[in-house]
Amino acid sequence: MNSQLRQVLAIVLIAIGVFFLSRATVQSSVVLGSSMEPSFEDGQRLMVNKAVYHFRDPQRGEVIIFQPPSESRHDFIKRLIALPGDTIEIKEGTVYLNGQTIDEPYIKEYPTYTMEMKEIPEGEYFVLGDNRNHSNDSHSWGTVPRENIIGKVWLSIWPPGTIPSYALLD
Repeated sequence: MNSQLRQVLAIVLIAIGVFFLSRATVQSSVVLGSSMEPSFEDGQRLMVNKAVYHFRDPQRGEVIIFQPPSESRHDFIKRLIALPGDTIEIKEGTVYLNGQTIDEPYIKEYPTYTMEMKEIPEGEYFVLGDNRNHSNDSHSWGTVPRENIIGKVWLSIWPPGTIPSYALLD
């Protein structure tokens, strides 16, 4: 095999390898709806880190992309509020995590609904939209199984300059 053909073959193999590695580690996602306002807006395009949770567990406060428990064709974006073993309760406009109020500077408005205290089962996560009163989230349909979590929101790529400093945690 001549040298030029080997070089072309090597470049093609490297390009294929880079393509599959990038598909396994990052993905683009579009925000649909207003459930994450004011942190993320309808139509905002985000990059999602799909590799991070292979090295560590999801953490409170992170914004995640996941497959919803319903038969939706679209992935959901929500903020991770409670981890396995935590207790969560919502009353009088306040979210209580393990009996303590949590500071939530990112929400659009305080929740007008209540939710009785519940313990989050092993392998499950509790998520809420930042636009609490206009979000289809764990307060209405329950927890998210670990295997449904695709990744952590990493970067806003469109439109430029639209992501507030507190929305990305790394």
